This record gives sequence, structure tokens and C-alpha cells, in this order.
Amino acid sequence: MAATKWSWTADYLQACNCDWGCPCNWNAPPKDGHCHGLSAWKVRTGRCGDVKLDGLAVAQAAKWPGPVHEGSGVCAVYVDERADGKQREALLRILRGELGGLPFEILATTYRILEPLFVPIDFAVDGPRSSVTVGSVAKAVLTPIKSPVFGNPVGGKIVLDRGFIFKEAEVTSLDVFTVLDREVRMAYPGQSGQYAVVDYAN
Repeated sequence: MAATKWSWTADYLQACNCDWGCPCNWNAPPKDGHCHGLSAWKVRTGRCGDVKLDGLAVAQAAKWPGPVHEGSGVCAVYVDERADGKQREALLRILRGELGGLPFEILATTYRILEPLFVPIDFAVDGPRSSVTVGSVAKAVLTPIKSPVFGNPVGGKIVLDRGFIFKEAEVTSLDVFTVLDREVRMAYPGQSGQYAVVDYAN
């Protein structure tokens, strides 16, 4: 049986424990040997079969003991509490990789997924100053990188020919980055943030 078709265009925010730019983007080892991060998406337009996903947000907080591709991670999944029953089911199937499509069909093979939480997700889209608050359990606030020498804001982008999470993203620092939820507790202010607009489909 063919999988239900899904696609979305979304604003994407990423926060992690690595230095600015994140070596994982080039399949290099994470800075401290492990990977801890938060990813969030706010769907501009999207569908899963006949279920519309426009305006909804989802997020994931995950920890891996080594590089992501080596697996053995744990992931907490968060779904916008405004989603109705069909939308919740569709979003969870996408996030779990059950319907195929990048990046989730790959990511889902690298971690164990905790019971999902349905919470308010406040995603403020403002390019390199975007932020996301996930219920009472997680928050990330992007901020432009400041020159360590002169203190002035300096911008930059990553362009990845084979990127499967994003093809192009603005590189930022983090004013705030905390997750306080079950097995995925972390805090890495000042580390790597990224903002992008992404197009996904199966």
C-alpha cells in the first residue's frame, strides 16, 4: 500500500550544543563528542493526504551520545495543541518517519521517540532573530553572531548541496537555549543556531 502523500513549506529553527555553524552539517564529529539539539518547524502551507497543516507548528528535542548517524539517541516530540485529531495523527506519522520523506525517515532511525506532548508552540518568525517557546519545556532564541573582536553583528549563511534538513540557512548564535523535559534536558546558550525556510515531501 502506498504511503499517504505529504508535503510542507515551513520556517525552520535549529539550536544545538555545537559551535556556530555546527560541524554535523558536513558529517563531521560534534564539538564535544555528543549531539544535543532542538528543532522546530512552523508550517506555512502543508498537507498530509486531505488533511491541511497550514499554520501549525511542531518541534523535537533530541540527544545522541555521539554523532547523529551513529544512533542510540532519544527524542521528545511536541505537536501544536491547536491541531485537531486528524492533524495530530498526520503530524505524528510524519515526525516518526512512518510516511517516508526527508528528513524524518532518516532521523527516526537514529533515536527512540518518547510519548508525544501536545503543547502551545509559540514560533516567532524573524529570520536570524526568530524564536520558539514549546510549552513550559523548551525555549530557543536566535540572535545574530557578534564579532568576538569588534562586537558588531556579523551575518552568514550555510549552503549545502546535499543538505536533507535544509539546503540554505542563516547561521546565528543563541541568546537562550534550554530544554527541561524527561530524558532530554539541556542548556546551551551562546552556541549554534540556524534559521531556514524548508520544503519537505515524501
